[in-house]
Amino acid sequence: CNDTITVQIIALCALVAVSLATPVYDDSQTVVVKETPLDNIGIDGYQFGYELSNGESRQESAQVANLGTDHESIAVQGSFSYVDPATNVRYTVNYIADENGFQPQGAHLPA
Repeated sequence: CNDTITVQIIALCALVAVSLATPVYDDSQTVVVKETPLDNIGIDGYQFGYELSNGESRQESAQVANLGTDHESIAVQGSFSYVDPATNVRYTVNYIADENGFQPQGAHLPA
């Protein structure tokens, strides 16, 4: 009988711990899309971007390089920004992604 009560107490404690660990939805953290420019310029490239109400943004464009050859590839360039909620500092990364790989640059990134 004591073993049954002990198991029930352990199960109740585990249930309480799980319920306390569940994150609470905070409606004040809702993010709204402010702008979404888009230009699908055909089969040889694209361009898009967005800006959110929390300060996050992204822009990107691409073109096909060496179209119709054995070395056909896509060259992408763009940037993204975000605001660190803990410090309220805005970070921006500019990048190129092409036959040489992904090449990010930003003031906060190592050279």
